[in-house]
Amino acid sequence: MKIKLSEMKTKSNMLSAFRLLLAVPLWFLLNDFGAHHYLVAVICVVGVATDLLDGFLARKFNEITEMGKIIDPLADKICIAVVVIQLFLHNKIDDYYFYMIIIRDILIFLGGIYVTSKIGKVLPSDYIGKGTVLSIGIIILFTLMGVEESSPVFLLVYFVSLFMIVFSLVNYLLRAIKTLKKKKK
Repeated sequence: MKIKLSEMKTKSNMLSAFRLLLAVPLWFLLNDFGAHHYLVAVICVVGVATDLLDGFLARKFNEITEMGKIIDPLADKICIAVVVIQLFLHNKIDDYYFYMIIIRDILIFLGGIYVTSKIGKVLPSDYIGKGTVLSIGIIILFTLMGVEESSPVFLLVYFVSLFMIVFSLVNYLLRAIKTLKKKKK
């Protein structure tokens, strides 16, 4: 697999890089949890918007690149990790929820490196992975906005998110196995 630096110049990859850079202000703003939670929520909404927009632009302008297949999910994982780590450090999310997110992302990241080394291409994210990130993002926003954890809406999204974390990991594993089997043939 050959990734060209020139691939970074596409509209969609620039948006992904911008989203990746959002991790820095998110980290510092969340250090003083509560003081800036509305600003953090706005940055998270901007992050979600750029995530949706970069995929749309990549398809619309036929700019799907190997670089984009790496930087888009990497930006998602880093931004989510920054916020989730800070929420965890401030005791705003359950321990098991934190560990499920972090372990899922580490396993998918390491699995992605392995699959890429075997097939020479990046296994792209899919709608299940995007839906998982969206459900985690909604829980993050609910937490930042102080939505009551016992409310029916919070609980519904929370349990959907837990299911999606496990489901997306299993889905990625099955996709990786299928891709590796195809490569052998």
